[in-house]
Amino acid sequence: MKITNVRLRKLTGTAECDPGFVEDRVVMPIDVYPEHRLLERAALPRVDDRHVRVEGLFIQIETDEGVSGIAGPLLGDHLGQIVVDRLAPMIAGRDPRSTELLWDQMFRQSPDGRLGDTLMAISAVDCALWDLKGKALGEPVARLLGGPTRDRVPAYASMISSSTSDLGLVRERAAEWSGKGYRAQKWFFRHGPGSGNEGIDKNVALARTLREVLGDGYDLMFDAWMSWDLPYALKMARRLEEFAPRWLEEPLMPDRLDGHAELRQHTSIPISGGEHTMTRWSFKAVAEARAMDILQPDIYWTGGISEALKIAALASAHDLQVMVHGFNNPANLHFSAAMSPSLTPLQENQVLWSPLFQHFLKEPAQSVDGDFLAPAAPGMGMELDPDKIESETVVMMGE
Repeated sequence: MKITNVRLRKLTGTAECDPGFVEDRVVMPIDVYPEHRLLERAALPRVDDRHVRVEGLFIQIETDEGVSGIAGPLLGDHLGQIVVDRLAPMIAGRDPRSTELLWDQMFRQSPDGRLGDTLMAISAVDCALWDLKGKALGEPVARLLGGPTRDRVPAYASMISSSTSDLGLVRERAAEWSGKGYRAQKWFFRHGPGSGNEGIDKNVALARTLREVLGDGYDLMFDAWMSWDLPYALKMARRLEEFAPRWLEEPLMPDRLDGHAELRQHTSIPISGGEHTMTRWSFKAVAEARAMDILQPDIYWTGGISEALKIAALASAHDLQVMVHGFNNPANLHFSAAMSPSLTPLQENQVLWSPLFQHFLKEPAQSVDGDFLAPAAPGMGMELDPDKIESETVVMMGE
């Protein structure tokens, strides 16, 4: 089997979406500047009150035996251009089942871009290769990885874009998703150091409201999206401890490992992060610094399935858990389902955004009563649905 073509497919379609979809945005590192702190997230391109325009860029790797692998959506056309200009020529004519060889060669050929956009492009190619390999062998990727280890993977409702300032809406949303079977929720803070003591009080009010609604036995997590500094994080952690969060996510910028380590020493709340950390070597530094309790790589950003496996082995050796970032549910599910439940006990589901990320898929990876069912179809579950594609452009092809 040989790779004959790498195709980029840019798709457009229309998805259902409530008018109030984006109720609030998360706190951001740049919010230390007042002019940025007041800005809201850009609105989605609406067709009408109930629908939005959706675009998705997908990689399709084709072979001489008619089997193909798909990955996506990519976060921007520039990533597709990296695939075409730099990566497609390297894998053309090669055996797509040699995922370790191709990953290593793509990475070694890109020393100037071993992190960031180039690695995100490598991640997508790697995921497409795993999808192709699973289809070629007639097995779900989870089985190729050694699993599944269970029939269901518990999900947690990731509440990004839900309101944090209107506590009435907070109560409604928390009760709604708890009623749908989710036994854990993660909420996002809106305030950081630039908002002063008033922002701290608002963050605490959010946590208190959620604990009151969900009860003491419910898993509740909070995300600060890299936007705090150490003094602020220490102060917030002291205020949050009474609500017993399962973890506090990305309290500091990802490279500030000494700050994360110090925060861990001064709070009973487990510290998590890694969404913006890439490759096994960066996670090795996290583990050795004792900076986090839970690693959260994004499979589509950190190097694909091939690299996520190495990060999982590293985490296991350091008695850390792995809860992958919830950008691509299908890839995440195959990975999580193949690992020990003690290593990957939960999987994130961005309950508002995941349907849009997966709009063009025939069978999106969706939770059932708060759990993801272990995947059974061959490949990664990335079959595209022609009925959802209103227009398509082949942005580029590499022979």
